[in-house]
Amino acid sequence: MRVVVPYAASEPKTRLADVLSADERAAFAAAMLDDVLAAIRSAGHEPEALATAPVEADARVVVDERPLTEAVNAVLADAGEDPVAVVMADLALATPAALSRLFDHDGDVVIAPGRGGGTNALVARHPEFRVDYHGTSYLDHLEIARAVGAGVSVVDSHRLATDVDERADLAEVLIHGSGESYEWLKGEGFSLASDESRVGVVRE
Repeated sequence: MRVVVPYAASEPKTRLADVLSADERAAFAAAMLDDVLAAIRSAGHEPEALATAPVEADARVVVDERPLTEAVNAVLADAGEDPVAVVMADLALATPAALSRLFDHDGDVVIAPGRGGGTNALVARHPEFRVDYHGTSYLDHLEIARAVGAGVSVVDSHRLATDVDERADLAEVLIHGSGESYEWLKGEGFSLASDESRVGVVRE
């Protein structure tokens, strides 16, 4: 099974601009990518980074400057009857066990939804299935699968549902993470802070 990890190499993680500089966002995004690639490899698959520009990564890097949907659909079209997994690069909590649940789950299309209606990871085994990552892509992907006659299975996983986009998401990495992204945040002075209603992060 081909396992691709889309990666925005230019100006990643813009929604973290309130807490990280541009250089810091790039470094943190690279750390999360490394975590995802390592988890995929430990789950028994050889990943490849599908990047918008050349990057250094511990995996094969395929450069495709097109937007996410077009780049992934090109991979799916090229695969034909062969299965393809797509795992987003900002799943800092992903573990080999969580990914194995996704990879080994039966179904023409297997989806791990993200919080808020996104699609954080999927496996496509149907040759006509294509993606559309705009808006509530999880619902769109259910409809696309139905339209081509593909059965859908859903993997409910906190680790795969947690994509790191905003400041509040950093707390999830500090609570549940253990890889390079966790170490990067700790090294940059981030720690947990809580009040009576919620847990957040502070920076020394």
